[in-house]
Amino acid sequence: MKNKRMKIARVEKDLSQQQLADMVGVTRQTIGMIEMGNFNPSLNLCRAICKALGKTLDEIFWEED
Repeated sequence: MKNKRMKIARVEKDLSQQQLADMVGVTRQTIGMIEMGNFNPSLNLCRAICKALGKTLDEIFWEED
């Protein structure tokens, strides 16, 4: 499942995939794969992404029914 909420939050902060990747210590490809739904990040990475984007885990990663 694509993570559209993460992409929207990133774009709202005016960050490129590379900029977000640099902020959380991963590659741009990792950010792209998370946004495309091809990679399940660790909890620590999820927390770092949320902190960088100013969002909660629920707002970015919680799957809605």
